[in-house]
Amino acid sequence: MNASARRLGRRALLQQTGLMALSLGVSDLAKGATILAVRVWPAKEYTRVTIESDSALQSQPLLIDNPPRMALDIVGVDLNPALRELVGQIQADDPYISGVRVGQFSPGVVRLVFDLRQMVLPQVFNLTPISNERLNQAHYGNRLVVDLYPTQAVDPLLAFLIERKGVGLAQQGAGEKKPSVPVSTATTPSPALSTPLSAKSTPQTSPEASKSSALKGGEDVLSAWLAQSNQKSSLLQSNPTALKPSTPLAAPLVPEVQVSKDNAQSAEASAQQLIVIALDPGHGGEDPGAIAKDGVKEKDVVFQIALKLKKALDQTVIKTKKGEFEVRTFMTRDDDYFVPLHQRVEKAQRVQADLLLSIHADAFITPNAKGASVFALSDGGASSAAAQWMANQENKADLVGGLNIKTKDAVLQRTLLDMSTASQIKDSLKLGGELLSQIRHIGALHKGQVEQASFAVLKAPDIPSLLLETAFISNPEEEALLVTEAFQLELVKAVKTAMVRYFSKYPPPMKTRTL
Repeated sequence: MNASARRLGRRALLQQTGLMALSLGVSDLAKGATILAVRVWPAKEYTRVTIESDSALQSQPLLIDNPPRMALDIVGVDLNPALRELVGQIQADDPYISGVRVGQFSPGVVRLVFDLRQMVLPQVFNLTPISNERLNQAHYGNRLVVDLYPTQAVDPLLAFLIERKGVGLAQQGAGEKKPSVPVSTATTPSPALSTPLSAKSTPQTSPEASKSSALKGGEDVLSAWLAQSNQKSSLLQSNPTALKPSTPLAAPLVPEVQVSKDNAQSAEASAQQLIVIALDPGHGGEDPGAIAKDGVKEKDVVFQIALKLKKALDQTVIKTKKGEFEVRTFMTRDDDYFVPLHQRVEKAQRVQADLLLSIHADAFITPNAKGASVFALSDGGASSAAAQWMANQENKADLVGGLNIKTKDAVLQRTLLDMSTASQIKDSLKLGGELLSQIRHIGALHKGQVEQASFAVLKAPDIPSLLLETAFISNPEEEALLVTEAFQLELVKAVKTAMVRYFSKYPPPMKTRTL
């Protein structure tokens, strides 16, 4: 083939490619993100909605107060079956969300409208993909996270004192549970999503008038916003970067705790002769922890153990040289939801715990590793390479579970994680020795002595703190034991015996826990 023929051939190929590009259209050439999965984690403390995708999402949230709703436009996506599943995942007993509507508001823009049971303090943020080195850990793509916190949080100390006095917890944060509102999905742009939500028709108003009414709160604020959204959507189509990646909605990660005078008076109690133990079931919610080959999750097993241990310890009386001390337990999470590591420490400090016990199920890259381990904090280097490796894995929980780091006070966080005292570590090692001496009677020990490393959850400077790895969930034999009622009860009995022996010899200083 001569040069002229080759040029004609290339020209024909370019013309064909150009025609194909025109026929495909811009949307086909620049494909947006694809929604891979949606997950909802309702709890009294807060509800989390996670939208996982193959690339980072841009979103624009808007909070409406009358009636309470939150609209969320996700830019650069089309409605697909995975996103439609969000509707069916809203549970009837969700404290914050009564329903959600999903629809394709405009090309490349999906709108979610959350109907809320109460006003919330939302946090909307992005998380980058995460892959954990531990065997069968959760792997996530890009995540858009919506956390809905109560405007007034439940104070752990108030809840603890009220529970101790045997009265019902006053309504704080979660509010009364209302009947669930029927929800439905939208496969095409529905009137509920593209027109005002109010049942009554409203006269046409200018954008300026709508904005003024919205500020006064006299009309349906979302209707006013929706009336102006068509202009915004056309802007988005011509300039997809008009909306910046999700940012927090000017709300703290943990809402401010406000204690009413009536609640404080009803809960006020003298707790001089009381031992408070903070039980910390590891992982939770978006963070499953280690996962056994047959699908058993660490977060579920350790929660079961923590509940049994709570039942065994509550109402226990320990005789000491200072007198008789009643034992009461406090759970850092009482359901399947994610709690950041620093919040676990802060909760234990708020109830002025005399001990923090974090409960886990170990995992390793080989299935033959076995035995229980007990870890305490180290004020220097780790006691072994294995202890350092384990600390590194457990400290990744915030990355897996998903923490909005923008809302954290970096100075406070550094102080919390850097502080430790020789006294705390000394007491932790004593109790850790008691734990090992009891656990060795019911199963193998991975290490015969208390290991030390820089575990974030153990860094309360004023509370003896231990991390118990009950067994290896990555070992098929030990995983089979972990899920049985008999082994869990044996483990609980061993832990309780160790605590009674320790506190009978080393009773804590007397405290008055009042608000």
